[in-house]
Amino acid sequence: MTTLPTILIADDDRSIRTVLTQALGRSGYQVRTTSSAATLWRWVEDGEGDLVITDVVMPDGNGLDLIPRIKRIRPDLPVLVMSAQSTILTAVQSTQRGAFEYLPKPFDLGELLSVVDRALKQPAMQVPKEGAGAPEEALPLIGRAGSMQEIYRVIARLTTTDLTVMITGESGSGKELVARALHDYGRRRQGPFVAINMAAIPRELIESELFGHERGAFTGATNRHVGRFEQAAGGTLFLDEIGDMPPEAQTRLLRVLQEGEFTTVGGRQPIKANARIVAATHRDLRVLIRSGQFREDLFYRLNVVPIRLPPLRERPGDIALLAQHFLGRAQAEGLPAKTLTPEAMAKLATYRWPGNVRELENLMRRFSALVPQSVITEEIVEAELADRAIHDPAVTPGADAMPDTPQGVERAIERHVARLLGEARDAGEDGVLYDRVLAAFEEPLIRLVLGETRGNQIRAAAMLGLNRNTLRKKIREHDIGVTRRVG
Repeated sequence: MTTLPTILIADDDRSIRTVLTQALGRSGYQVRTTSSAATLWRWVEDGEGDLVITDVVMPDGNGLDLIPRIKRIRPDLPVLVMSAQSTILTAVQSTQRGAFEYLPKPFDLGELLSVVDRALKQPAMQVPKEGAGAPEEALPLIGRAGSMQEIYRVIARLTTTDLTVMITGESGSGKELVARALHDYGRRRQGPFVAINMAAIPRELIESELFGHERGAFTGATNRHVGRFEQAAGGTLFLDEIGDMPPEAQTRLLRVLQEGEFTTVGGRQPIKANARIVAATHRDLRVLIRSGQFREDLFYRLNVVPIRLPPLRERPGDIALLAQHFLGRAQAEGLPAKTLTPEAMAKLATYRWPGNVRELENLMRRFSALVPQSVITEEIVEAELADRAIHDPAVTPGADAMPDTPQGVERAIERHVARLLGEARDAGEDGVLYDRVLAAFEEPLIRLVLGETRGNQIRAAAMLGLNRNTLRKKIREHDIGVTRRVG
């Protein structure tokens, strides 16, 4: 008779233990549960269990601290970590200490069952020695939204690799912070982090900046110049705004990625490339490919691991957390201490934030420096946001509180399409406007419907009037993360 696998669960939340016991029991597993880290450790020491699911914070201990001890005596026992402390540090530490997988709370029950199945069929993840990590107050990324949790998990999985990463997201959403997190928590963290912004360098100088040049290579080259690839040797090279790279530099970069070496401008001796590449852009590279402005083969070389950063408006629940973080940082830098009333926090969440996280940080710094009161009220926030709407042509006063009328919706759509039309005209891009307008409205529509159905794709397809396979295809095209939440 085959013995059923036994799952050991340690969590101080009784409802979580009950949900997991029922779900795992229905899936054919035996389950033992406890609220105590000490009891879990005793079971492991006694040789019980085929897999461990543990919370991080328990009354008598920390689940993360148990993982190295478990690995020392039972290296093949897979450990899954669940945590309501859903920060990037939790995700990275879980992976670095040897967890098979990290799942934030509230968790996706279907995903957890899938992870349990994989963990029992595969050897436990082997992870190198733990890195130094960073204190929570110094975390590079802040946010508890589901989209941010998935980014934390991707970063955690990439800490032991040198895979090339492509980060996409609107201006101000934190793309360089993700790149730095990939470096700081990765195995190249002892090497340099070198960044270059393609949009900030004259086109004729980009190749020299990237690859360096020899003395006499061109007029004005009086000395040998070390390029960013050489500067980043042993570390990470962050290519920001890669969509603005000119065609000739794209060709040279592709050759470096293919051959693993490069030559300086005017040089003959090949130099081995020894930098992990992380690229980022706020532009839609697929649109640039269709218009002939970006090489498709280069895109696929760079887009090995895609990470999409959500705009701040897609994670309004993180706004209060970020605002408090930025006020605290401003205070640490010597500015007066400030607090926001709950009403002020709620008002911040109604704003569209076209400048994303960077705009919110700048506003908190201005409040810290210029507002005489120690408590920032709803009226102060409302006046500031109204002033921004007046002076920022990209923001329409009251856009997020627009009257629910066909005429109001039509005017908002016309404004947005007019902006897209202007961008296409200014960039000289023909043949892309129709696709860009469709993408602008299709993606948020699908995201909103999936949010309404809590990730149920069958129900979402029915609401949209789409075939389920068509919906799945569009979810993949727009890199939309879909999670069904329970617990």
